[in-house]
Amino acid sequence: MSPSITAQRKSRRSVIWRALVAGAASLALPRLAWAGGQIEEALADSVRTALSSAIRYAAPPIPEFPDTESRLVYLRWLGAMSQRLQSKKPDWESRREFLQSVWYESHRAGLDTATVLGLIQVESNFRQFAVSSVGARGYMQVMPFWTRQLANGDPSTLFHMQTNLRFGCVILRHYLDVEQGDWMMALGRYNGSRGKAEYPNAVLAAKRNWQFSG
Repeated sequence: MSPSITAQRKSRRSVIWRALVAGAASLALPRLAWAGGQIEEALADSVRTALSSAIRYAAPPIPEFPDTESRLVYLRWLGAMSQRLQSKKPDWESRREFLQSVWYESHRAGLDTATVLGLIQVESNFRQFAVSSVGARGYMQVMPFWTRQLANGDPSTLFHMQTNLRFGCVILRHYLDVEQGDWMMALGRYNGSRGKAEYPNAVLAAKRNWQFSG
């Protein structure tokens, strides 16, 4: 075998090996997401308390209902949303816990659940470990600086499902209050594009995928 052929084979093996290593590394890293442009600001004590409690109580929240009919409405919603989300989350138990947490946190914050799901679809496409180009993390693409305002201060907690959903819903509620109920402005502020229609329109369009008539 000539030296030139041997060198070519070694070169091909080197290229293949580098490609395999790069592929393995990419699988090990969180996939990039689009958004996460919140601006750091001082928070009211009530907002800080709501965020802190998400770190103290990490288990998936359990909804409580005032009557049987309310529980049946929730179960019908859960069944309908589960079918729609199955392609993104094939495992039933993880899908149930996710939807249960979204339902709980959105209601707790006084937000429309379909809008929150639409925001998650746009922000991370339902990827728990998504990371944006500016470092926003998790389902609702929460910026790490939010954890610095708390005693915990550990940005890795934003990859935890309930913590991420609590932070995202509380922050969105905060922006909605600041914007006096104006969803277009609140969503723009959440994304860091306040005053521009592209992001709010994308979230409100995605919201239609998650509406439920009951």
